[in-house]
Amino acid sequence: MVNPDSVREQVVPDARQNPDERRMAAWIGKSLLVQGKIVSTEDLTIHGGVEGTIELGDHSLTIGDGAAIKADLVAKIIHISGNVTGNVMATIKVEVKSTASVTGDITAPLLIVADGAVIVGTVDASGKGKADKPPTP
Repeated sequence: MVNPDSVREQVVPDARQNPDERRMAAWIGKSLLVQGKIVSTEDLTIHGGVEGTIELGDHSLTIGDGAAIKADLVAKIIHISGNVTGNVMATIKVEVKSTASVTGDITAPLLIVADGAVIVGTVDASGKGKADKPPTP
């Protein structure tokens, strides 16, 4: 009988043995649908579907052409080419490409919108997050 652990070691090498072969970004393919909360400590590219929330902190998020996202997005930099339903918050910038549509509020210090992109919602590009605004008397 074959030992599964010895086969696994031959087929899936330990990334610590060769750090140059490690991925530098995570990826969700177009045939995948993820439901729930995604928290990543690396850049993420999505070509499939996500329903829930996506939090990348100090990393970049790319929503590919054809992706269908129903989630709130939080990342350092967000590039959108697909369809997003949910609020979008970036600490550096949001770029909405010509093939993109966003239904929800966008908050970022810098917003780049290409011709043909669709945004339905409010935009706050003041550089101040909602938490930084003083209360209205």
